[in-house]
Amino acid sequence: MSFIASLDSVTIPTNWKSAKEGPKWREAMLEEMRALEKNKTWELMDLPPGKQPIGCKWVFTIKHTPEGKVDRYKARLVAKGYTQTYGIDYDETFAPVAEMNSVRTLISCAVNLDCDIYQMDVKNAFLHGDLREEVYMHIPPGFETSQTKGKVLRLFGSLYGLKQSPRAWFNHFRQAMIKRGYI
Repeated sequence: MSFIASLDSVTIPTNWKSAKEGPKWREAMLEEMRALEKNKTWELMDLPPGKQPIGCKWVFTIKHTPEGKVDRYKARLVAKGYTQTYGIDYDETFAPVAEMNSVRTLISCAVNLDCDIYQMDVKNAFLHGDLREEVYMHIPPGFETSQTKGKVLRLFGSLYGLKQSPRAWFNHFRQAMIKRGYI
């Protein structure tokens, strides 16, 4: 109970309009946009004839320190993948996931053979995959300008929310494992 009482009280916005009122939330959105642009996630362009852009939205969270203090404000741009059309915006979505029984078996074997066990986490893993499909997205809310009027973003890299993002990440990871001789 004391942990909950010690958490800093900060309201998490539910949309970009309320987020833009707070300087820390604005900076979090700018930080996310800079990271996506640095990653060459998209290119600004006119929408080609016959193409339909998907939408996107902002999701806001607060990261806390172990003591319950606010560590940082996080804004994540998420594609509205539920508006994607099969055969146009995406084809394959399957990405393999290890079953828990398989993981337990591997851990058991490692323990019995006195092997070291390591784990890892790839931060923002879904943002590292390359898209094979031609996907267009509206300009993120709050970032429309006179220069972006009538334009869309052609996505080259995957985003959270896209139906094919898990598969794009798996393909990227698999290629890295092949390159290093693990597969």
